[in-house]
Amino acid sequence: MSSKASSSEKVSSSEKAELEIYKGAGGLKKVVLRDFSGYSAEVSLYGGQVTSWKNKRGEELLFVSSKSAYKPPKPIRGGIPLCFPKFSNNGSLEQHGFARIRFWNIDPSPPPLPTNSSYKTFVDLILSPKDLLPNDKTFWPHSFECRLRVALGLTGELLLTSRIRNINTDGKPLTFSFAYHTYFLVSDISEVRVEGLETTDYLDNLQNKERFTEQGDALTFESEVDKVYVSAPTKIAILDHAKKQTFVIYKEGLPDVAVWNPWDKKAKALGDFGYDEYTRMLCVSPAAVETPITLKPGEEWTGRQKLCAVPSSYCSGQLDPQRVIRGN
Repeated sequence: MSSKASSSEKVSSSEKAELEIYKGAGGLKKVVLRDFSGYSAEVSLYGGQVTSWKNKRGEELLFVSSKSAYKPPKPIRGGIPLCFPKFSNNGSLEQHGFARIRFWNIDPSPPPLPTNSSYKTFVDLILSPKDLLPNDKTFWPHSFECRLRVALGLTGELLLTSRIRNINTDGKPLTFSFAYHTYFLVSDISEVRVEGLETTDYLDNLQNKERFTEQGDALTFESEVDKVYVSAPTKIAILDHAKKQTFVIYKEGLPDVAVWNPWDKKAKALGDFGYDEYTRMLCVSPAAVETPITLKPGEEWTGRQKLCAVPSSYCSGQLDPQRVIRGN
């Protein structure tokens, strides 16, 4: 059980929308968002990482490994890690960048919330060079502001908005890649299909990043998958046949989508991953990978991911993703 670190405080004009700070696993501080309808989300200040998203019945929607150490400098395995300033696992910086293994702060001066927004339950976090280690600055010597807003909508949708600004004073551009490396909790990977990526080109990381075109009418899973779909559609559906549930992913400012499942052999080689947990997770990650983002001094980039979990319908014995995709 987690122990409470501070009393709740209101974060908006909504009387029932609450934000609380707790000590979670490993003593790491986390922010808990609770919507008046019963939806909730948890955000670890370590990594600025969403580690829980529950529907109004209290059912968890994100996967977090039972083997995750919750011990810096190791990353938390699961939830929604932010991959910044890189997504690849090559180069001098840590795999997937430093953002997911540094301590973020609650933002004292966040961008204003639109007056007509339905997102009344939210938290704003910030990561800046003062939060980094000396080695980070050696390999990535830039001044930047990385802001993250995590918000719950009125019907339980989870919205992540990232803003990255180049505040270099030496005139140098800032170039980075980015991903919301989202781990979805599924009933069984063999019962899952992904709709929306048909005919999309992808880079296959299991075949030296060779480029192919997706041929099937849906992605199904029978072995390890590690692909980056480039210039992907803005809306994607993950259909879980056994749960009769569909995740719908909307993305803005993030042209690509990474899809990953380690399968049994790779899972057994990961120290922070249960050997059979690959059957209950799937990563589908809005990203900017193929073409990195470059900002001139003073420029700002914004990227968004919105997640919805909705009941699936059947059509001739099959899940009908088109109804879901046409819906929201």
